[in-house]
Amino acid sequence: MNTTKLARFLGWFSLSLGLVELIVPARLTKFLGTRNRTGLVRSAYGLREVAAGVGLLTQRNKAPWIWARVGGDALDLATLGLVMRDVNARKLNVLIALASVAGITALDLLAGQRLHTD
Repeated sequence: MNTTKLARFLGWFSLSLGLVELIVPARLTKFLGTRNRTGLVRSAYGLREVAAGVGLLTQRNKAPWIWARVGGDALDLATLGLVMRDVNARKLNVLIALASVAGITALDLLAGQRLHTD
């Protein structure tokens, strides 16, 4: 996959995930076992994802938006690590989320590296 297509994919992925976090944060927090965090998911995570997605899909210079995603990935991984320690957490679901974020982080880093060298 070329860099432009990868960046476009990541933009649509980010926009889609952000909309889920904005529209149905309670489902996501229930999946993870952290029901009292819907405001944080909606405001901090959902808005960040939507902004990164829109930036990747509309801006000519994609690099800042990819690196914003990488920073967001780090925040997501740290947050999920904290969630894992919660007694109410659904551990298997949190592990699934951690693996998913780790995978998308690898794609974000690949895209960032390619954009840096292009």
